[in-house]
Amino acid sequence: MTGDKETETMKVVIYTNGNQESERAKSLFESLNSKILEYKLNNHFSQKSFESEFGENAEYPQISIGYAHIGSLKDTLKFLEKNGVFVV
Repeated sequence: MTGDKETETMKVVIYTNGNQESERAKSLFESLNSKILEYKLNNHFSQKSFESEFGENAEYPQISIGYAHIGSLKDTLKFLEKNGVFVV
């Protein structure tokens, strides 16, 4: 982890159903000192609206960083590695 100012001020949106991957994503961004907005299934959105937004085969969690939708936790880890936030 770099700990630079760009990483520390990342704004992250996580669409979660409370599964283990969602908890891992939240923990990851907490460790990067990101500002996290968490939307929870059946509290903030329905399964139908999730599928409408991200597709019927979309996995939880779905993650956006800034204004860019990144995708699943796996997609996000690849994105962070590619952008030098950390080395996997």
